[in-house]
Amino acid sequence: MRVISDEGAQLGVIPTIEALERAREAGLDLVEVAPNESPPVCRIMDFGKFKYQQKKKQHKTHVHHTKIKEIRLRPKTGDHDIEFKVNQAKGFLQHKDKVIVSVVFRGRELAHIDEGQRVMKNILVQLEPVGKVEAPPQQMGRRLVCTLSPR
Repeated sequence: MRVISDEGAQLGVIPTIEALERAREAGLDLVEVAPNESPPVCRIMDFGKFKYQQKKKQHKTHVHHTKIKEIRLRPKTGDHDIEFKVNQAKGFLQHKDKVIVSVVFRGRELAHIDEGQRVMKNILVQLEPVGKVEAPPQQMGRRLVCTLSPR
């Protein structure tokens, strides 16, 4: 079998018994790294330390699952309330979540869609530094909807 030392140096092709003796002399383990090769490749290493490092690496790779958050407004929503909602949306985008901004029209407000579009443009301008428009504002029934994703 082909053996690699604990420093990474190639020891060449040597019998299994000799490889085991060298590993015992170093106080380490003989680990088969590539069993399908011809001849099989083994490495002299501290297997416990290796497993610990692998587990540590696996623990570090934290995966964020993107969620979709929604901000709902009306055309007559006050400036301070809009500012508050924009700050919430900024937090969501910085946390790598998508945000759906929707302006909901009720009753006679449908006659003033331009007011809702003005509110939407204002919000998109404020959110531009932290998010990019994924789907442009669209009228869906009684709602004006726009999707933003984090930059």
